[in-house]
Amino acid sequence: MDEFEVERHADPELSEPVLVEGLPGVGHVGKLAAEHLLTEFESEPVATVYSEHFPPQVTVEDGVAELAAAEFHAVDVPEQSSTGSRSESDDADGTDLLVVTGDHQAGDGPGHYRTASLFLDIAEEFGCERAYALGGVPTGELIEEYAVVGAVNDGSLTKPLADAGVEFREDEPAGGIVGISGLVLGLGDRRELPAACLMGETSGYLVDPKSARAVLESLGELVGFDVDYASLEERAEEMEEVMEKMQEMQAAQTPSEDDLRYIG
Repeated sequence: MDEFEVERHADPELSEPVLVEGLPGVGHVGKLAAEHLLTEFESEPVATVYSEHFPPQVTVEDGVAELAAAEFHAVDVPEQSSTGSRSESDDADGTDLLVVTGDHQAGDGPGHYRTASLFLDIAEEFGCERAYALGGVPTGELIEEYAVVGAVNDGSLTKPLADAGVEFREDEPAGGIVGISGLVLGLGDRRELPAACLMGETSGYLVDPKSARAVLESLGELVGFDVDYASLEERAEEMEEVMEKMQEMQAAQTPSEDDLRYIG
């Protein structure tokens, strides 16, 4: 196959769409958030991207294999009513999103750059004038209150993000933003595409639906949507049960003070 193969599915007319990127990363925060948008709002697949830069593997569901790929979806977000609820009327003028997600990122440095460039090319074709990259920032410890950390490539975005509850911290995330999310900002800047990265705090130990919800709540404030979180809450409860079992196993394997007296 070629370096990239783009399979087109539809060519919808989008009104000033916003690019939303959510690929796998720390806590799978960005991927969870992006997929939740596709589940909760009316969406249409518009393009599938195959690349030799993705891992050499297939995903298997119910015994059916599919080659690793990234997918673009056009998402129609209904207009919010004055009470904050979604309007379902046919003439509602809501927000158009172009959401890209998938099961993998590129496996090498040049692949990250070229994949990000292709994603931005597709976003440009659909007329995207803003971009939000979604991801997680690891804390290395369990979290009670989930904060969202931000970074932008255009200073004019700082105030709107801060008004939406996004925090800007000196020297954080440490080491910068790696992967497609970072390049959406970096390469977007070279194309004069205003972009921001919304990073939910996460322990980094497991898939983190609570962090994904925190990111979506900030994105909703910025873009103008409200979404139901029932499925994320259900998955969060499942993750909490897994974490509790892991902690119980760890406690059972940790020697007590009485045990330590007999060592040496």
